[in-house]
Amino acid sequence: MLDPVQLTADYMTTCTALMQRIQDEEAENLARAAALMVDQIAADRLVHIYGPGGHSNLASQELFFRAGGLMHMAAILDEGTLLSSGALRSMAIERTPAYGKVVIANQDLGKDDLLILVNAYGINAALIDAALEAKARGVALIGVSSWSHAEGTSPDHPARHPSKQNLHDLVDVAIDSKVPIGDAALDLPGMSQDIAAVSTFANAFALNSLVIHTVTGLLARGIEPPVWRSGNAPGGDEANARFLGRFRNRVRAL
Repeated sequence: MLDPVQLTADYMTTCTALMQRIQDEEAENLARAAALMVDQIAADRLVHIYGPGGHSNLASQELFFRAGGLMHMAAILDEGTLLSSGALRSMAIERTPAYGKVVIANQDLGKDDLLILVNAYGINAALIDAALEAKARGVALIGVSSWSHAEGTSPDHPARHPSKQNLHDLVDVAIDSKVPIGDAALDLPGMSQDIAAVSTFANAFALNSLVIHTVTGLLARGIEPPVWRSGNAPGGDEANARFLGRFRNRVRAL
């Protein structure tokens, strides 16, 4: 009989090993991406983040209005691919060519902007169109996606952008999230499909590592960046209120 306690331990080991790989293998890319963020925040400019595709939207929410997170983060929370608008609808829209272009155009991003694009698979049409439109507008791009998943997915897969391009080939700095093909990580006897996805852990770890690199870089310049405090913690509302005037009219989702 399968032991769920042991399987849970195996899952934790898998997730921990994945995050260890990100720390060990992506240090240089994290540092390069953080340098872009440091320059942006030092100039008091926003850092935009967009995660087109089902659960990839969680990545943009991970860094936005988050306790311990940078106030300069501006999440693009487009309803088209949010699961709350319907899971099948979300999947259909993330596969729709030109949709991502509309989202970026609606944000009116330009040459002074920095955008982080996050997607576990790094191939869908909305994601690639968002990257292409941002590049055309002169936006600096950071990508967080699984290189092996993108490169291991056939060119004719229905999720792919018509150009067959991968996110990590389009951005200025690419961070490999190491997510395995299919996302789910546990292979159980008697099951034809693996279980237990890892991409949320991978994305959250990579992105919070990026925040850490950015904050230390800012402190090295003598800049203490404004950081959200939990509104549910003592003094949280008061601490956050000191900065809201700087961001309320600049960050659309606030």
